[in-house]
Amino acid sequence: MLDKSKLSHLSKNDENSSNVSAQEIERFDSLAESWWDPNGKYKTALIFNQARISYFVPQICQHFGRDPKQDDCLKGLTILDVGSGGGLVCEPLAARGATVVGIDASAMSVQVAKRHALKSDLDIDYRHMLSTELANQDQQFDVVINAEVVEHVPDQKALIKECGDLTKDKGFVILATLNRTLKSYIIAILGAEYVMRYLPVGTHSWTKFVTPIELNQMADAAGLTQLSESGMAYNPFSKRWRLTQNLSVNYIQCYKK
Repeated sequence: MLDKSKLSHLSKNDENSSNVSAQEIERFDSLAESWWDPNGKYKTALIFNQARISYFVPQICQHFGRDPKQDDCLKGLTILDVGSGGGLVCEPLAARGATVVGIDASAMSVQVAKRHALKSDLDIDYRHMLSTELANQDQQFDVVINAEVVEHVPDQKALIKECGDLTKDKGFVILATLNRTLKSYIIAILGAEYVMRYLPVGTHSWTKFVTPIELNQMADAAGLTQLSESGMAYNPFSKRWRLTQNLSVNYIQCYKK
């Protein structure tokens, strides 16, 4: 049986030496086991993930001259998911043929992701480590994804730079986060956490949200050039996420190196 106390202890040990918050790790440790339950309290996150993958895959394919309609459209590409959590992004990319590495500061999340990948019969390399450690090993990937992570780290600029360092020349970077607007505070914090209870109270700190201009400036400093962007919006009546030109809450930006 998995010893959760030991895994949490491993996660906490990383706090003092790197760009990570112990409080954030503990929060995601508690979420990990529920992430893959389609009927659970985080089913909205699964629907959210389907919407963002519907943007990630065509954008990657466009950059590398692939046909997104092909089942193995990502075959031959190496992809790194920074802050991979329970594997929600890694699995659909691996299923399309990519060689995927997922790294996360939460040991519990890594274990959950590994177990689910086995159930899904997918070969994904999950590692309990930080982007700083991986960058120091001089590893690089065709695609680096950093989705809903930057708003949870102390040094956001450093994280984006590491994403750039981990990307091969002419490679592709996907950054996704939350805009710092009044609307995002109302929807993502008051609505999602306090009213609808889609997320536990305290999941997000509005002051850590990043505007598209700020994210673009950090990416530019990391040697990345923006190619495209999209917002994401949730319809509480249909309970579906959709892509939109409105970047006022959730948004995605794609870059080339």
